[in-house]
Amino acid sequence: METTKHTKWSSLDAFFRITERGSTVGREVRGGIVTFFAMAYILVLNPIILSNATKGTELSIPAIAAGTALIAAVMSIAMGVFANYPLAVAAGMGLNAMVAFTLVLGSNLTFQEAMGLIFWEGVLITVLVLTGFREAVFNAVPTQLKVAISVGIGLFIALIGLVNAGIIRKGVGTPVELGIGGSLAGWPALVFVFGLFVTIFLYVRQVKGAILIGILSSTALGFIIEAIHPLGVQLPDGTNPTGWGLTEPHLKDSVLSFPDFSTLGAIDFFGAFSKLGVVAVILLIFTLMLADFFDTMGTMVAIGKEGDLLDENGNPPHTQRILLVDSLSAVAGGLGGVSSNTSYVESATGVGEGARTGLASIVTGALFIVAIPFAPVVAMIPSEAASTALVFVGFLMMMQVAEIDWKDAAIAIPAFLTIAFMPFAYSITVGIGAGFIAYIVTTVARGRAAKIHPLMWLIGLLFVVFFMMKPIETLLLGISA
Repeated sequence: METTKHTKWSSLDAFFRITERGSTVGREVRGGIVTFFAMAYILVLNPIILSNATKGTELSIPAIAAGTALIAAVMSIAMGVFANYPLAVAAGMGLNAMVAFTLVLGSNLTFQEAMGLIFWEGVLITVLVLTGFREAVFNAVPTQLKVAISVGIGLFIALIGLVNAGIIRKGVGTPVELGIGGSLAGWPALVFVFGLFVTIFLYVRQVKGAILIGILSSTALGFIIEAIHPLGVQLPDGTNPTGWGLTEPHLKDSVLSFPDFSTLGAIDFFGAFSKLGVVAVILLIFTLMLADFFDTMGTMVAIGKEGDLLDENGNPPHTQRILLVDSLSAVAGGLGGVSSNTSYVESATGVGEGARTGLASIVTGALFIVAIPFAPVVAMIPSEAASTALVFVGFLMMMQVAEIDWKDAAIAIPAFLTIAFMPFAYSITVGIGAGFIAYIVTTVARGRAAKIHPLMWLIGLLFVVFFMMKPIETLLLGISA
């Protein structure tokens, strides 16, 4: 018996190189568990964000939660098995916001057509990885502009969270205002404030899973409030403004249910092309690729640095495999109807617990499988509770702003416009476009036009066309008439 057990552990050790990387099976399991709890909030946030894009469809929040868990499980396990890297995968924050608010609500695509763009974005990244062209794309965009994109998405996510929680609303005589009439009113606002400060307190105390605990604690408070005094939901006509925003905190059915995987295959591969035109679709796909691809590169290196896994050139082991699994995760997210899946920087929490190999990712993936039958629980989490994580993740992404050289106007101005336009225009695409065009202008003004990558010139031109699409369409229609 001892020999058999020893043989099993030896095989596991040899396959994942656990001892070679200075870890143990116990540390890998513990790291995988910690990573799951650090990123499990996506099972709540992804359905709530994507629910903004599912109006007119039969897709429910529990169905999106089940699909989110399934794709995250499959791709996290794939990362562990094929890349042997302690990097978990799930639906990407920022990317899901772009699906809901830019592709569907902003560009008037259907949910299925938006998933088609996610699929093609994943295919494009996969081609870039397989051909080695990723370096050219990566080098085309200045590093600090990539940082600005991440920061801008963080502010955009934070704004979405504040709006969904009812903390920021349309004002009377002003575009927006705090709460109702300039002050916080109603129990749902208290639930948000309570959850946010629980998260902040735990994060400062370096408690693992602070975001998830913040969501759960504020949900519990909302559950108690609703049980004592049912508030109902806010109505589109403005009735019951102090009611719950998107979901009421009470369990409608049972805690467990047979998983609803209706999001799988909810995709229209070519609908967006006929609706928006090829140029607009190419810009949207490229924008998705930027938000996904560059974030992955940073996350991959950050995890490797945390776990001392980088080589002398600063590259992690099996870089090509890591990028390939990550790119295929975007494809899987589109096919699964749950938005693009990507590598999670929260994996650093597991690495901090000692994880050094892909075994930790497999453990995380297994826990996502366990979570699938509990999808109905997601439906009782109020948006006021889930939005605490949106705001806090916005803070985490905002921290990168220090990496931008604000004394260099040639990069500071494009970075500022990128960051500002995403939340103000309520569009990730607009923010990136404004930043790219401004970068070309400031670089030319410095007399450094030759240093602009040819790909940046092409992208800048496409964005000019994108911003002038309506006048161009009017002109073309006038000529054809």
